[in-house]
Formats: sequence, structure tokens, C-alpha cells
Amino acid sequence: MKVAVLGGGLTGLTAAYYLAKKNNQVTIFEKSPVLGGLAIGFKQPNWNWHLEKAYHHLFSNDDDIINFAEEIGFDRIFFESPETASLFDDLKIYPMDTPIDFLKLPSLGVFDKLRAGSTLAFLKVSPFLLTFERQTSEQFIKKTMGNRVWKRLWQELFRKKFGNYAGIILASFIWARINKRTKNLGYVEGGFQTFIDYLANRLKSLRVNVLTDYEIKNIKKRGEKHLINNHVFDAVVSTLPTPVLSRLADDIFPAEFLQKFRKLKYLHALTLILETKEPVLEKTYWLNVSSPRIPVMAIVQHTNFIDKKNYGGNHICYLGWYLKREDKLMRMADKDLLSFVRPYLKKLTANELQIKNYFTFKGPFAQPIFDNDFVKNKPDFITPVKNFYVANLDMTYPYDRGTNYAVKLGKQVAGMI
Repeated sequence: MKVAVLGGGLTGLTAAYYLAKKNNQVTIFEKSPVLGGLAIGFKQPNWNWHLEKAYHHLFSNDDDIINFAEEIGFDRIFFESPETASLFDDLKIYPMDTPIDFLKLPSLGVFDKLRAGSTLAFLKVSPFLLTFERQTSEQFIKKTMGNRVWKRLWQELFRKKFGNYAGIILASFIWARINKRTKNLGYVEGGFQTFIDYLANRLKSLRVNVLTDYEIKNIKKRGEKHLINNHVFDAVVSTLPTPVLSRLADDIFPAEFLQKFRKLKYLHALTLILETKEPVLEKTYWLNVSSPRIPVMAIVQHTNFIDKKNYGGNHICYLGWYLKREDKLMRMADKDLLSFVRPYLKKLTANELQIKNYFTFKGPFAQPIFDNDFVKNKPDFITPVKNFYVANLDMTYPYDRGTNYAVKLGKQVAGMI
């Protein structure tokens, strides 16, 4: 069977691998010159390792990608336990890795801490419950942890991640966030691009046709066959973002099917990467910014997790946002975005930051809005068009998007063909 895989991220690459193992003739179509999708990396002349355009790590329970790496003979994943922390209105950094760290927080009373701690413990061990989809995260947290905990610990985090959608995010999101998290975090020697390149070479050995820098103009039907830019296939697997697929497949899907997708809402990712002589954060790897005084969602000091020697001896720090397309930060020139954040960085570090280089990247449709409309209208593997399948990162719900679920989806959809 001739199968087209639309998109060369980890979902598409994994699907192509398993389809080719079943002796299908597989062609991957990727718009970018480089494979990798949201996990794509880049490299500077003085760096030994690639760096992701958006911060990435694995959890120790990410069994799908760990087992897949083992299956294809890739053995360069390792685990460490870097510090994660939160920043509150006093602009002090508080570690948040253990129950003891939580009990030391100065902004809550003992009763609030015990109440919140017991709820977090419940979420950690609880299976997914339908009740999580019958209330918002705000309603659930206020009911179980109390109004003070919502206001002091959670409110700003939700605003930073979801903007003015914060109040409609289902409690299934907070369940998945707590349930999945582990202290041990994983990374790939050489960066995730090393894993992607290794997998791409395995695909070549399986005679997968990989077309990069190739933009799909249209998708059409010819009887039982599918036409991708007039190339004929028996089956199609789309890993494209749902809004992109909706536009390209407008001629082949029923109107009522596409109308469901148009009810979904998304934010776009923006990252500013700083390469500096001294670190922005001294010890912390991941800092949740739970204060409106610092207009950044998260600060990720990558070189407090991965040795700076891999990046020419300089420190790497990500600043991240999820934003609407029309947000002023999304429209800023790179130098203006850097100027915007500089005064806030000075509040967080005693170091005189010598910025050697900086990079900005934008990821469209990176954060779905997990509300009632999303649950009712999100895509599924099977579509109304015979032998046309969807496997994209909207389908990781209720979990946040990530490489582990990309691999899981790719394997699942390949098993249906």
C-alpha cells in the first residue's frame, strides 16, 4: 500500500517507521527543510550539541518514547534531577520539588498547605475521572484547595499559560499536569535533533521517501485514491495541526466535520533564547513565574540541566510565552523583544548579563485550549474519508503535548492501516 504521511515531526516519523516495517511504500511530506516538528533543533558553530527551538525534556515515566528508542537501537537518553521552582510576588525563588519545599512556602498558612498538599497527592495517584471534565480547573482548585491557594499559587500560572481563556480550562488539565510529573527529567545526548536524525536514517534504510522543504498545496480525492499535490496514494496519515489540515482538506471532508474543528481554539508559542556568559538563574532549571510583576510564563535555565560545555561554555536560558497571534509580543522584532525583557531579568539575577547571542522562535497552534468545545470537537484517528487518518498533538489530551505522546500517536495510527 502506498501511504502518505503529512508532517515530519515525531508523530509522522514514528508512523512512517511502523508503516514501513509492514512493507508499505511510505512518503513523508515536510514543509520545513529539517525534520523534527516542534522538537526541531538548531546548532551554532561553537556548539557541540543541538538545542531545541522550544524547551524540551522527558519524564522518567515517558515509556512510549523510551521503549521506541530502545527498539530502534538508540541508547543516548539520560536522566537527571534538576531543580524546579516557582517565583511569587516577592520575586524570590522557591524550590517546588518535594512536599517539604511546599510546606516551606511563606505565602500560605499551615491549613492551606495541608489542604492543597492532600489534593495534589490525590491527583498524583488518581485515575482519570469524568468529573474532571464537568468542572473547570479554577472551580476544582477553589473547591478542593481553597480560594487563597487558587489566588496565590495557581491563578497567575493559568493566566500566563492560557491568557483570557484561563477561566474555562477543564480540571482534566490540572489532573494530567500533576499526575504525569516526575522529579527525574530526561534529555538526549546531542539534543533531540540527534534522535530525530537517527530515526530519519532508520527510515532511509527502510526505503521511506522523505521529502523536506516541500509544501503541500492541496489534498484531493480520485475515486478510492488520495492525491497530494497530484501524487497518488492509497492512504493518508495527517499529523498536521488541525487548523492547517482543515484548510488543505476543505475539498474532501464534509462541511459538518470541518465545522467541528473550527470550534477549537489555540494559542501560539513564543520563545526567546539567550546565550549568556553568566546564568540568568543560579540553580533552578525550570521556573514557573507566578507573579504579574514579571510578564513571562516560564524561565528555563537549560544549562542548569545540561552542561554549558556543550554550548561553547556559555549559558542557555529560555523565556517562554503562549500568546494569541495578534499579541504585541508576537509582532515585535527580535531586538525589541530582548529590550522588553531586559528590565525584568535584572530583577531576577545579581549577574551582569553579557548576552552573547539571542534567538526567537514562534510555534503556531502550539497550545490548544482545553475547554468543553475542545472535548466535544477534537480530532480522532478515524475520519469520514476512507483510508484518511489523523494523528496530531491535539489528541494527546488531557496531557500537555510532548515527544512521548507524539511517538505513541504515531505507533497507534500505523497499527490501524
